[in-house]
Amino acid sequence: MADWGLIAIRFALYADLMLLVGLAAFPLYSLTLEERETQGPIHQFARWLRWVAPGGLVVSTFGFAALSASMFGVGMFELDREMSVIMVTDTAVGIAWQWQLAALLAASLATLRVTRNPTTSLVPVALAGSVALATLVWSGHAEATEGIAGILHRLSDSIHIIAAAVWLGAIIGFHILLTPTQKEPPASWLCLVHRALDQFAVIGTICVLLIVVTGLINGQMIVGIANLAPAMTAPYGQLALRKLILFAAMLILAAHNRWRLSPNLARSLESGEEDQAVAALKLSLWRETLAGGGILGVVAVLGMLQPFE
Repeated sequence: MADWGLIAIRFALYADLMLLVGLAAFPLYSLTLEERETQGPIHQFARWLRWVAPGGLVVSTFGFAALSASMFGVGMFELDREMSVIMVTDTAVGIAWQWQLAALLAASLATLRVTRNPTTSLVPVALAGSVALATLVWSGHAEATEGIAGILHRLSDSIHIIAAAVWLGAIIGFHILLTPTQKEPPASWLCLVHRALDQFAVIGTICVLLIVVTGLINGQMIVGIANLAPAMTAPYGQLALRKLILFAAMLILAAHNRWRLSPNLARSLESGEEDQAVAALKLSLWRETLAGGGILGVVAVLGMLQPFE
């Protein structure tokens, strides 16, 4: 399979697993216990999760097959049983893939009970999804780091990607809340959206702090401050710079949502003129979604590159 094919699968796998974690976590901190248990918007989240979790199993299988084929230098459909057994049992990537499949299977089963027992089902979905997401670290640059430094690198990378998943999942979660089953969102639904925005302010701040701290640790592990200048002239460094620019754009949009659009929504609810405030919020969320998708695209490519080549 061509490198771009493997990159496309990596993108799909990152997007799927991050949505699984983020969408399972979102109702746990954005909705009250009563709102979860009274079957309000939880139905929409349940529908998404029931597609995303098993979809992860499919994409994960294709991704592992493509990676295995790439490592053996053959086409994906040319893999034989011996090659597959070696990859699954004798490599760190294979062991991580077994954990990934087990976690995704557990998450898929848990999603079947989300509408009946939302809280007690969403927690295992989020936890199992986080395990599956963390296994992606073993197919990235962190796997090349050895010893105690390697453990720190993999731990940092896992926290980094899980925090990013919570943030990206929240963006899609707000899209879901702003697209209720009714043709026009009722005021009560928009009140829920406004409160969820306030709730996410704390969670989002924690996510950003974790992303920044772990990003600095990962950057030091992969490149190092002393090697920053030569790395920035390589394709890896140029893409990493684009990732930082997109991350900065997401921060600006998130701040705009928090300090401008959320108060505007609150004032519009008092005046009964919500259309303009909702439209502005939706537009900002779409821009944030595009920036987040761009980051995932960059990450999918970065994992295929060496820092100084």
